[in-house]
Amino acid sequence: MTRRKVIVIGGGAAGLMAAGQAAEAGAETLLLEKMKRPGRKICITGKGRCNITNIAEISDFIGHFGKTGNFLRQAFARFFNIELMEFLEGLGLKQVKERGGRVFPASGKAPEVLKVLLKWLKQSGVAIKESSPVEELIIDAGRITGVVVQGRKIPCDAVILATGGASYPVTGSTGDGYRLAGTAGHQVIPIRPALVPLVTAGDIAGRMAELNLRNIKVRMLVNGKKYKEAFGELVFSKFGLTGPVILTLSGYAVDAIQNGDKVTFAIDLKPALDENKLEARLLRDFASRGQEDVASLLRGLLPREMVPICLELTRIPAERKVHSISSKERRRLRSWLKDFRLEVTGFRPFAEAIVTAGGINTKEVDPRTMESRLTKGLFLAGELLDIQGDTGGYNLQAAFSTGWLAGRSAAKG
Repeated sequence: MTRRKVIVIGGGAAGLMAAGQAAEAGAETLLLEKMKRPGRKICITGKGRCNITNIAEISDFIGHFGKTGNFLRQAFARFFNIELMEFLEGLGLKQVKERGGRVFPASGKAPEVLKVLLKWLKQSGVAIKESSPVEELIIDAGRITGVVVQGRKIPCDAVILATGGASYPVTGSTGDGYRLAGTAGHQVIPIRPALVPLVTAGDIAGRMAELNLRNIKVRMLVNGKKYKEAFGELVFSKFGLTGPVILTLSGYAVDAIQNGDKVTFAIDLKPALDENKLEARLLRDFASRGQEDVASLLRGLLPREMVPICLELTRIPAERKVHSISSKERRRLRSWLKDFRLEVTGFRPFAEAIVTAGGINTKEVDPRTMESRLTKGLFLAGELLDIQGDTGGYNLQAAFSTGWLAGRSAAKG
């Protein structure tokens, strides 16, 4: 019996998983990677530590993907976090679970994940051709029959398109897959950066660059009305805001900005205290430290870098003695601590985005197999699809799961 020939385009998380699974399912498998080596994006994920997955339950997991999350249900039902962790453990990769259910390699080194995957592909008989960008899909009567690489036709029975999105283009994710899928008739939902740092108005954020705040609440206001909120870690930068809580909200902010809406982030610096408890805290401090300068008192409430910003925005002179602060000024201070606002005016480019929002319309892909509904023998997996999740291991799991399903399905035909 002739073995099916499967070509996988793209050597990221989805492509590596797809190639290995196709080979293990009996297909003659060729992985084409346009860069000099595969898996470059894996090596920089999770700040170089590789947040492999998250131990959340499927329903919670899917909720982190927004409106297209349900598309992943079939893939997750076949190969989910427990299966992924056991699979990698079987390849020799020890893992650890950290706060928020996040899973990392025990070594803390992302290249270890790539190392075990490449070793597995070699053992599974996958042929890897590097520096081999695919120029064209060969389609005959609605069916994939091969690809064109550097002018040479390579015949096959199935193609798995796993080229990634457009984020981190230095790793090879430059949007090639959208063009290739388009030639097969697929619609591309307009792409935009997601999980991306945001730009704020003025120099307030820049004056606190690199200041890291933990356990704070951020409300996102669109045209003055509360739209979303998140709790966690925030980092000020020279251009605006970043950090996990900002990245979580960034996709919604990008969409609102592109829609022409006004976006404001309201930061609660004291989320553990409601207005009454914060008022009581301030009254105690004011009573016990009345002879100090107000700047000195604020250093007990805020990081040092925030004190001059607070005084400026609340219009309280730094040298004023605490006992001379009026009740009106105190209320202004209390309000600022609970509702420090920054206007969001833009977002950083794809080069700084963790993932790409938008992509191939999931309605055109069979979620049971990852096969195109438009072109027989074409399978799609990973970030190329219009699926994007929050930070915390969700996106990488989606890449592995869709890659697993595409690989197995392509090998069966």
